[in-house]
Amino acid sequence: MFERPDSGDNALLVHIDIQQRNQKDEQPVDLVATRDEFVELASSAGLSVLDLVTGSRQRPDPRHFIGKGKIEEIRFLLEQHEVDVVLFGQRLSPSQERNLEAELKVRVLDRAALILDIFAQRARTFEGKLQVELAQLTHLSTRLVRGWTHLERQKGGIGLRGPGETQLETDRRLLNDRVKMLKQRLSKVRKQREQGRSKRNKSGIATVALVGYTNAGKSTVFNRLTSEKVYAADQLFATLDPTLRRLTLLGGNAAVLADTVGFISDLPHQLVEAFLSTLTETREADLLLHVIDVSDDLKDTRIRDVDEVLDTIGADSVPQLIVYNKIDRTSHVARIDRTETGEPVAVWVSAQSGEGFDLLLEAITERVSKQRSIGWLRLSPAQGKIRAQLFNMSAVLEERTENDGSSLLHIDMDAIDFAKMEREYEISDQFTPDSPKLASSGRA
Repeated sequence: MFERPDSGDNALLVHIDIQQRNQKDEQPVDLVATRDEFVELASSAGLSVLDLVTGSRQRPDPRHFIGKGKIEEIRFLLEQHEVDVVLFGQRLSPSQERNLEAELKVRVLDRAALILDIFAQRARTFEGKLQVELAQLTHLSTRLVRGWTHLERQKGGIGLRGPGETQLETDRRLLNDRVKMLKQRLSKVRKQREQGRSKRNKSGIATVALVGYTNAGKSTVFNRLTSEKVYAADQLFATLDPTLRRLTLLGGNAAVLADTVGFISDLPHQLVEAFLSTLTETREADLLLHVIDVSDDLKDTRIRDVDEVLDTIGADSVPQLIVYNKIDRTSHVARIDRTETGEPVAVWVSAQSGEGFDLLLEAITERVSKQRSIGWLRLSPAQGKIRAQLFNMSAVLEERTENDGSSLLHIDMDAIDFAKMEREYEISDQFTPDSPKLASSGRA
């Protein structure tokens, strides 16, 4: 849409510590870890990192983000290497990006554009590709800065002489038309997802969603729990498209397990907006499995970053079960951490070896079952209305007919809904809740 140098695979990275911002943070920023994550992001995008320029400033330069000295240092490195793109580890304003490209005569991208590029490479489903394109166009809309006034669209005639529609205006109109079309398509996809969630809610099946910082091991945990073979790799954003699978709990009851995209610090807001339909699975889940890489020295910071994203999408009130993953890299052992009342709050596991997954399944069953009424209900032949209502709610797992004509129903339904039925029909003495034999808890 506008003239820029071509992009290639050889990258020069620039990471500047802005001290003014760090002083405002409640917790200190680990500069080495932040730089390492930036390098890993570039590698995940398939780029060949030729060199890394570091430095610090009290505040960003409004024109170039960096000072003249750093510009000269970068220009010298560009002469030494065949660089296709210069990547900045912080966000650049459109004017800063444009001014740097004019100075360096090479493609310049910031951290947000890099993450968007990774998402574009990883999107596989139709919905995922639509979401990524919408995020990219939203980001690009602020980068349309050059208007080619020589391309006039109106000429001739009294009162019609003038510049007419410039190329910049044309680009903006075409981009806005495309954004509008993408939002319409995504709206249809969201309605389909809402229908699926509505059916699951009516059937009373609980939804458990995996969340966590990118590369914490969510997909490997997902594969262990569901015996699936979802793509999992030791790289940032290995999973982009959401996956839903059946999870069999202890006692034979079922739940839906959702694997979602990993979070990262300073996630571009365009992605949060574009992936809102995907993240709705997280917001409307009955339980979140917050997967944490226990071997990560920055795990406390990662937890804070994930909680910030959950707060942004309105999922901060959903109950969480912490899953400390990768204990095989530490001296920790598999166990369940519980509150004083015995409720599971954290499980220590290794998704790579499978250690502790019997405990994780136990903890999930306990947390989900507490929100549901599961057990056997005996109904007389005269209570056929209650029986029909339970079948309409898809709450019946099994039915047995007794010799006296009564029905013995094994039910699984929302505890609040069942409590209403108990009060309405006075059937509390006819219900026997399940008491599944759970595996050893391994409490700390």
